[in-house]
Amino acid sequence: MKGKRSSVQDALRREFSWRGNGDEQFADIAGWWRSPALLAQLGSALAGLFSDAAPSVVVGVESRGVLLGPLVALTLGVGFVEVRKDRPQLTDNEAWVRQVTPPDYRDRQLVLGFPQRLVGSRDRVLLVDDWIDTGGQASGVQRIIHSVGATWIGAAVIVDALESNIMRRELGVRSLLHERDL
Repeated sequence: MKGKRSSVQDALRREFSWRGNGDEQFADIAGWWRSPALLAQLGSALAGLFSDAAPSVVVGVESRGVLLGPLVALTLGVGFVEVRKDRPQLTDNEAWVRQVTPPDYRDRQLVLGFPQRLVGSRDRVLLVDDWIDTGGQASGVQRIIHSVGATWIGAAVIVDALESNIMRRELGVRSLLHERDL
């Protein structure tokens, strides 16, 4: 697995760039989605970070967690649940679980949620996302998972940009790369 992981890490670095002018820079990850070879490997690479954990469901926050989550879920042979941001409940007859997040990477507090019927107390939940910066969104999802009595396994991410080791441990973050690797 180590050689395969290294191959994925090399491809992630090759298809990544920082864009912008001197003062304002942003991470351009568009190449990750454009490369069919890399896309084909991402699900198994992220799933491999938690090969010892036996999740029963994968969750991902819209938007990029919704791209990556199903790839990981397919690899693990489990289902996927989309966590929506600031979306109203569509019907009155379906209960939703919701949580306000701590500030995220844009200093926003979001309302995250999904239909309550999709995750239950017997579930072992793995969060998947592309990038973790402050941990605000992941922390919000973790609170939702705990509120329904499910077990939080951790967060599998492509890039770990957390500054806090405490947050990394609390969320159980495992990553393919650290921001400093880019």
